[in-house]
Amino acid sequence: QVISQRHTQRSTILSTNLPFAQWGKVFDSNTVASAIADRLVYNSEIIILGGTSYRRKHK
Repeated sequence: QVISQRHTQRSTILSTNLPFAQWGKVFDSNTVASAIADRLVYNSEIIILGGTSYRRKHK
């Protein structure tokens, strides 16, 4: 609901360590995950960062 309400109204920043293909596990439905991903990637920029995790490195 949050993503649907913000779609085309406000900017949304989302950070995740999962690729889109695995979002179905988080949202318990591939259909819901696809709808959310569609709304997020419409008119957006996707930045994929690589490398080792800074957080894990300093634990």
